[in-house]
Amino acid sequence: MNLAELILISVGLAMDAFSVSVCKGLSMKKLDLKGGVITALFFGVFQGVMPVIGYFLGSRFANVISSFSHWVSFGLLAFIGGKMIWEALHDDEDDEGGREYRLDLKELTMLAIATSIDALAVGIVFAAEKTDLFFSVTMIGVITFALSLLGVFIGHRFGSKYEKKAEIAGGIILILIGLKLLLEGLGII
Repeated sequence: MNLAELILISVGLAMDAFSVSVCKGLSMKKLDLKGGVITALFFGVFQGVMPVIGYFLGSRFANVISSFSHWVSFGLLAFIGGKMIWEALHDDEDDEGGREYRLDLKELTMLAIATSIDALAVGIVFAAEKTDLFFSVTMIGVITFALSLLGVFIGHRFGSKYEKKAEIAGGIILILIGLKLLLEGLGII
């Protein structure tokens, strides 16, 4: 596998994390650099670790993992998207400062798992292709981190202008990403 292919794979794997990071940025009334970096780190680390797991599991378990991973991704993203919509619709308008971004590590972990399950299969490909694992997962992690951080900033830019509508849109986007992953996993699209 050459460098160009690895970069394309890395960007492709990072797209779901980027989209979810945009949604996280939507919920920031004020830009929270620390929260953005931590969010991007979660996505970058999980995207880098999942191929390692796939690499060592090998093709022996590929069919088992791929048979249910789309359901797990859909469930997690639909739950978190629904939670975002619920919170936006039931936010107390009398709160002077509006809702502040809360760094929820449990939620970030669920989002990171949901968006990185497909990287497990990439690890299996890496094993079959005898790809340099350390370099590959580092590239995936760094690119995912950078795109996720960018996503947080983009989301914040729109979220600070449109507040509740942006958070509702973010929840809908998460649900749609989960639905897309489910339909792809079922072979419908």
